[in-house]
Amino acid sequence: MPMSEEDRLLVHAYLDGELDFADALALEKRMAGDHALMTERDRVVALQKVLHTVIEPERPSPALRARIETAVGVRPRLRPQSFMAMVASVMVAAVLGSAATFLAIGSRPQESLADIVVSDHIRALMAPQSVDVVSSDKHTVKPWFNGRIPEAPRVVDLAKDDFPLVGARLDVVHREPVPTLVYRHRKHIISLTAIMTPDKPDAALRKRRDDGYNVVTWTEGGVTYLSVSDVAEADLEHFAELFRTTPADQ
Repeated sequence: MPMSEEDRLLVHAYLDGELDFADALALEKRMAGDHALMTERDRVVALQKVLHTVIEPERPSPALRARIETAVGVRPRLRPQSFMAMVASVMVAAVLGSAATFLAIGSRPQESLADIVVSDHIRALMAPQSVDVVSSDKHTVKPWFNGRIPEAPRVVDLAKDDFPLVGARLDVVHREPVPTLVYRHRKHIISLTAIMTPDKPDAALRKRRDDGYNVVTWTEGGVTYLSVSDVAEADLEHFAELFRTTPADQ
C-alpha cells in the first residue's frame, strides 16, 4: 500500500526533530514494523547526507522565508534553528520529488546500493519474519515473484552446501521493488538482492564491509547481485561463488 502524504510528512518532521517525545516514540514503533516508513526514513537520511556534502549551509533570505511561510499557510514564530530545519525539510521534499534524487545519490552508485541493501537486511532482521514468503523450495519461491516484479530472479538450491534457502521478500531500491532471496548458513541469515542493470558489464566478485556487515557484489548477465550477512567474509564469498556457478535447474 502506498504511503500517505501525512505519513511522509511525519517522517520528515521526525528527522527534523519537530515531534515531541511521545509522537516520536510512536512513529519509531510504527517504523519498526512498516517497510514503507523505514524506506522513506532511510532515503531522506541518505539524501540529507548528500545535500550536506554538496550544499554549503546558507541562511535563508527574507524573501525565501516569506514564500515558505505563505506555502505552509501560517506565520509560525520559530527559533532560527527551527526555521532552518523547516527550510531543509522543504528542500529535501522538493529534491525527493525530482530527478535530482537520482543525480545526487547516483553519483556514488556502489556505495548507495550497498548502503540500501544493508539497511534492508537489518530491517528484515528486526522484523518478526525476515521473508515475505517462507519456503526452502526454489519452485515455490521463484513463482512467488510473478506479478510482483517484471522478472523473477534466478534461484538456486544450495542446501547440500550448507546454505539452505529460507524464502524471499521484496525490498525497495531507488523507489523500485527488487527481489531479495534469503538463505541461511548455520545461525546466520544471508540476504541476496538482485537488481536489473542491463547496461552494466559483467564484473567479478567485490568485497566490502558496511556497518559491521560483509557485502559481496558481482554483476552477471545484466543483473547486479548484492549479498549481505554478518557471516564470516570467507563464508559469504564462498556462498556468492556457489550461487554464481550453480545451475538454476540443478
